[in-house]
Amino acid sequence: MDFGKLPNVDGVDFTLPPDPPDNAYVLANLPARNGAPKLYLGATGYHMKAWTGKWYPAGAREKDFLKHYAQQFNTLEHNNTHYRIPDAATVQRWRDDTPADFRFCPKIPQTISHTRDLGLTGSNITLFADAMTALGDRLGCCFMQLPPHFSMQNLPLLRRFVLQWPQHLPLALEMRHPSFFEPQAVRYYDMLQSAGMYSVITDVAGRRDVCHMRVTGAKTVIRFVGNAPHPSDDARVQEWVGRLKQWFDAGLHEAYFFTHEPDNLLAPELAARAGSVFTAAMPEVLLRAPKEIEESSVQGSLF
Repeated sequence: MDFGKLPNVDGVDFTLPPDPPDNAYVLANLPARNGAPKLYLGATGYHMKAWTGKWYPAGAREKDFLKHYAQQFNTLEHNNTHYRIPDAATVQRWRDDTPADFRFCPKIPQTISHTRDLGLTGSNITLFADAMTALGDRLGCCFMQLPPHFSMQNLPLLRRFVLQWPQHLPLALEMRHPSFFEPQAVRYYDMLQSAGMYSVITDVAGRRDVCHMRVTGAKTVIRFVGNAPHPSDDARVQEWVGRLKQWFDAGLHEAYFFTHEPDNLLAPELAARAGSVFTAAMPEVLLRAPKEIEESSVQGSLF
């Protein structure tokens, strides 16, 4: 993930902003939660040969990578869908390769998110929705990443997209244009809240405005970008524990927490450290966190 990366993060103030005032109202008016809240922890992508011998068994075949990934994590920021809409056989294979508690968070295809009309005049929204519906209970939350030039001036177009989006598919939106983090953007967050949609929160060094902390519904999606590694990473995770616990106590149903690292190589290490902290603070919410496989102690330090 290149967005918001800095060559040197020393001196960056990573303190999480205070909650916007509207969060309290949103959380207080959510439907009653059925049981304990759920925290899903994952990375972005799973086709990582470098993870074999440490997070995947030594000698693991690429066709089995998703199976091994799903034993370590309980969610996936699924970027494959950004480049092509999968066919029915592929979706069924994803279901077959993952346990019942696993949740996919597929990225909206660029043929929707990066087109001038957000796919409203074509068939891609319907095709994608049909494919993701086939995930059934494995679907966590779709998310759409809008291009950096997409600003609050495009809100009327986005409103039309929201009205046409299939209501049975949960959707979170990630904005990057600065106008979405200014006072007038309250109209955008109110629109998401009214539509039952969610706002992606991105915690990255070079764009602290995108760590906006606005919750618009029963779920939230957090993209946490580490710094390969840096002492601040663990301190940031600790602060996120406090905020997530606060939101869960106030009524939030689910949170999806995705760890990013340069080239994705160290994402499991960051997720493992985060999982340990989350488990210690909120043992009832985290369903699974990655652990190094036992073979790693036998294989030595080759990886």
